[in-house]
Amino acid sequence: MVLNLLLTAVVIIICVVSNKVSNKIGMPVLLAFILLGMFFGSDGPVQIYFDDYVFAEQACSIALIFIMFYGGFGTKWDEAKPVANKAILLSSLGTIMTAVLVGIFCNVVLRISLLEGLLIGAVVSSTDAASVFSILRSKRLNLRYNTASLLEIESGSNDPFAYMLTIIVLSLMGGGSSFSEFAYLIFSQIVYGAVFGIVLAVVTVHFFKKIKLTSSGFYSIFVLAIALISYAGPSLVNGNGYLSAYITGIILGNSKIHDKAELVHFFDGITGLMQILLFFLLGLLSFPSQLPKVALLALAISLFLTFVARPLVVFSILSPFHSTRGQKLLVSWAGMRGAASIVFAIMAVINPITMNHDIFHIVFFIVLFSILIQGTLLPYVAKKLDMTDNSIDVMSTFNDYMDELPVQFLQLSIPTDYPWVHQKVRDILLPPDSFLLLIVRGKENIIPNGETEILGEDILILSGKSPNKINGLSLYEMKIKKETRWHDKKIADIILGDERIVLIKRGESVVIPKGNTVLQENDILVFTEVV
Repeated sequence: MVLNLLLTAVVIIICVVSNKVSNKIGMPVLLAFILLGMFFGSDGPVQIYFDDYVFAEQACSIALIFIMFYGGFGTKWDEAKPVANKAILLSSLGTIMTAVLVGIFCNVVLRISLLEGLLIGAVVSSTDAASVFSILRSKRLNLRYNTASLLEIESGSNDPFAYMLTIIVLSLMGGGSSFSEFAYLIFSQIVYGAVFGIVLAVVTVHFFKKIKLTSSGFYSIFVLAIALISYAGPSLVNGNGYLSAYITGIILGNSKIHDKAELVHFFDGITGLMQILLFFLLGLLSFPSQLPKVALLALAISLFLTFVARPLVVFSILSPFHSTRGQKLLVSWAGMRGAASIVFAIMAVINPITMNHDIFHIVFFIVLFSILIQGTLLPYVAKKLDMTDNSIDVMSTFNDYMDELPVQFLQLSIPTDYPWVHQKVRDILLPPDSFLLLIVRGKENIIPNGETEILGEDILILSGKSPNKINGLSLYEMKIKKETRWHDKKIADIILGDERIVLIKRGESVVIPKGNTVLQENDILVFTEVV
């Protein structure tokens, strides 16, 4: 056991270090994790024999839960909303079209039976969220026309559809299912998964509003349990657990909840560990000596998928939305296959049905090809298509993004004999470039206005420049757009409730807000809310 723990720790450290190395040589880091698994695996120099598909499927499924949940939790809905329709069509209809096209190609051209060809198509029909997110972040691909958000939503939400298609085709190959059973399977996968995810997320947000836990660490533990429930709950009634996990994540990630910054950092670390586990384990499970046997078949499918099926699907779905040619070509190229496809292939392997082809290594080859070719060349393709714009920050499309803001909170305790005592807020002279956010009076938190009277032993919370944290206050961001009610309005005319604007980022400058400050398009407001 001690040696296994030591080996596990060494592998994790090597994977973390390889992140730095892969960035320098331009190779996607997730590919490095797979190659490292192959190095330690049965055919590699270390030769750790591992062929337990059942254990691998269970471990990888757990890892996928967190990747799916964080895929939703980390997606900023305000940025994604303008392209949500396109992204959802790509993730649903596009996934089905891809599976069918690949299935027909396998059957007609490669002479694979229709159902087995459709199974291959279903397994590789989704793009990989972990790969897409990793490359967008590590390469800082600042893409035009909300393309980053489009790819994030598509890749984050299409795995549940690929999973459903895989279950359906496996059910058809097993035979014995009546039409009503088949129809119910589709109904339960979509409806139970979606409804459970929505209800669980709404209940969780309500819980956070009503109950305050004793430690910020408990919020992370609580949401960790919610992520597991979001998958396990609908799965008990044959619902789509991955769809539920994604929906729960996206609702929670875009709600105002306690200690959200800590939650983001926690799940970022957990998801990173899950990605290491997932890709390393898949590499460990593979037998590289088997790849030459399926190379020609898998290469044919890879080329068809990359240069025919994916572009056909993307162009047919995005053209009615009048997307630019550059965007359609880039989205076509960014359709990377990844870990989810291999996990679904493992599901097929452990299924009792008989297959004529080594679907695991076929899909493994396709994923290697996709990450190596498409992943490595994605930044180059984006630049050649003139789809990059450095005035856009791709990191702002993720919920875990918060600029390094030159803001801090100042805490002033007012003695009973201080000149401000019994003065109204509007009559006192605050420090330059500061703003009174909160008055703590005993156990009461007071949001002040100009008429609020200051009393002895009050604690005043002011905002200035440079970051810190004050218990009882929560920060979040909002970007001003022309269509919002905030645009071209004075702060004094639109601020409501227990929230205050503590800072405005306007281009490269920082504005300390006043009541008569007029909000402009593309202003980024940093709010504080009493919690």
